[in-house]
Amino acid sequence: MKTIALANQKGGVGKTTTAASLGIGLAQKGKRVLLIDADAQGNLTQMLGWSQPDELSPTLADLMEKIITDQPVVLGEGILQHRDGVHLLPANIELSATEVTLVNTMSRETVLRQYLSTVKGKYDYAIIDCMPSLAGCHETAGGAKRFNFGASWSEVGGAACQ
Repeated sequence: MKTIALANQKGGVGKTTTAASLGIGLAQKGKRVLLIDADAQGNLTQMLGWSQPDELSPTLADLMEKIITDQPVVLGEGILQHRDGVHLLPANIELSATEVTLVNTMSRETVLRQYLSTVKGKYDYAIIDCMPSLAGCHETAGGAKRFNFGASWSEVGGAACQ
């Protein structure tokens, strides 16, 4: 499974749109794609049609908490299926509390990697939509990624991947 993290310290530069478009495009080419919303605002979750992310359970936060506390994660747990052929691991505001927990967690950069190891046979791609930050889930996603894209907004206008 190839893992792609979209990250940038600034919001509004196209990370979420790029993650959704890339994932749906790969799914249309016959690839099995897991989109991971790693932003407590749940923008990717909302973009894909789940308008109340705070009402969803389990989410990325719940699964990360299970890994931190050595509880088993069931294959497919928390995964939502989208009509465009992608699967989504949603996020909501609970992810903010999980980030605080991660600060004091040994090997915190491997938590997301541990989750991905449970689903790697099921997907060709995992695409992680990170929150705007240079730390936090970026460090966690960094432990899981194989490819990293930084979405940026040019002064001329338009999103670009670096």
